[in-house]
Amino acid sequence: MERAIVHMDLDTFFVSCERLKNSELEKKPIIIGGGDRGVVASCSYETRFFGVRSAMPIKMALRLCPEARVIKGDMEMYSKMSHLVTDVIQEKVPVLEKASIDEFYLDLSGMDKFFGCYQWTNEIVDSVTKNTGLPISFALSTNKTVAKIGTGESKPTGRFEIQEQNIKPFLNPLSIKKIPMVGNVTIQLLSRLGVRTIETLSETPVEILQQLIGKNGSELWKKANGIDNTPIVPYSERKSISTENTFSQDTIDVQNLRSVLSGMVEQLAFQLRQEKWLTSTISVKIRYSNFDTETKQCRIPYTSADHTLLKYVLELFKKVYTRRMRIRLIGVKFTGLVHGCHQMDLFEDTEELISLYQTMDKIKNRFGTSSVGRASGLLR
Repeated sequence: MERAIVHMDLDTFFVSCERLKNSELEKKPIIIGGGDRGVVASCSYETRFFGVRSAMPIKMALRLCPEARVIKGDMEMYSKMSHLVTDVIQEKVPVLEKASIDEFYLDLSGMDKFFGCYQWTNEIVDSVTKNTGLPISFALSTNKTVAKIGTGESKPTGRFEIQEQNIKPFLNPLSIKKIPMVGNVTIQLLSRLGVRTIETLSETPVEILQQLIGKNGSELWKKANGIDNTPIVPYSERKSISTENTFSQDTIDVQNLRSVLSGMVEQLAFQLRQEKWLTSTISVKIRYSNFDTETKQCRIPYTSADHTLLKYVLELFKKVYTRRMRIRLIGVKFTGLVHGCHQMDLFEDTEELISLYQTMDKIKNRFGTSSVGRASGLLR
């Protein structure tokens, strides 16, 4: 059976959310970010026309587009809207993968026996816009790679179908930059060798690609030829990472408990960033000396930043630890995970803070997770 895979992407998601709040922003150049010393988290198509891109320092972006209006990001609103869109789609499809805060994969294989897959996808998109007010683009094809490239080519508010016989004619003229997950180093290497289009890449012997870029060479060759058997991973809020600490001696030392929590959050946040996750739900668990166990949970704006997560964890700990009784175990869990980058939630942070996180993560990767950390996470 031929697969029917849809990629959906909310168009300039953060900007679209802001325009829902303020209709005067329609068709205006908009930058979502955190002030003069911050970076561009998102920008409108009107701003991109001048060369503004995500992750660019806002000062540089304003030199390129002085007319742009800078708006501080509201991750709480964006998280809420993302969950709403997810709920609308999830009601209507058999298999949904939430690839990030603003993009989704749908597996409609076999649905053409009952509905036309393209028509069905159109109805889902109409439902999303009707229920949320957000514009969304999609592409339907036989696999995730072609569908994702198709969405990118159809934006904004595009609706695109690439049937199997049209995959190669569609991909061939496109730049190799259009292939998902191809980094700048690989692009520069291939470009120096004259490989700039997907057609040229698809015709390059796979053995040569393996010699050039290692084991990923064959995967890159497959994608250039429109081959991708990657399955849709069903979305589930149960996906989580967690850690617990059972004390050798039961304790009532609140300051020490806060230090332990700080170390736990730092460990888990580093794991989130390494695996490119954002979390939207936090749980804190304690077990008293008499084995009574209590848990508190809260939903938060998507994030992977230590300082943001620690604030919520300490607030939950204060709420859950209500008895003056010794504690034998404490735990932290992050759930509601979606793929995304750390930078998305740094609307109020500076380039220096972003650089600090990146530097700390590099040190941890090289010398181990305990090689650098916050003073608050050190046990007393």
